[in-house]
Amino acid sequence: MNETMVTLVGNAATAVDFRETATGGMARFRFAVTPRRRDRETQLWTDGPTSFYTVWAWRTLAANLAGSVAIGEPLVVHGRLKVREEEREGGRRTFVDVEAVAVGHDLSRGTAAFRRVVRTEPALTASGRSRADGESEGDSAASQALREGTAERVAVS
Repeated sequence: MNETMVTLVGNAATAVDFRETATGGMARFRFAVTPRRRDRETQLWTDGPTSFYTVWAWRTLAANLAGSVAIGEPLVVHGRLKVREEEREGGRRTFVDVEAVAVGHDLSRGTAAFRRVVRTEPALTASGRSRADGESEGDSAASQALREGTAERVAVS
């Protein structure tokens, strides 16, 4: 595959727009990247021109984005760069999109609390009994309780 992979550091410029599709969830949001440079003459930091990208995500990443990202939050986005041109209002316009593979909060600018998503439909084993990834036949009582939803849930604030 000859795809251009990029990693961008910036801020969510719009709210995440999440939609269910026939093949799973889809999410998109605008992402702003503003370079900062030290001006040698004035010895001050100056902002360069802001570039805006449309970030697209699919399936589980899309659903997790919708529940995790708000306007203005600092993010790191990694994905496939897509450049497209369209004819609009009598002129050609260029759009730059990123099809996200991974998105996370930029921890150099704040803290975050990670919450693992619990799968709702585990794969069935040959015996017909559902089993989570990596579990053996001799499950612990805690694993059994988690599968049955009887384990105590811990809220992260």
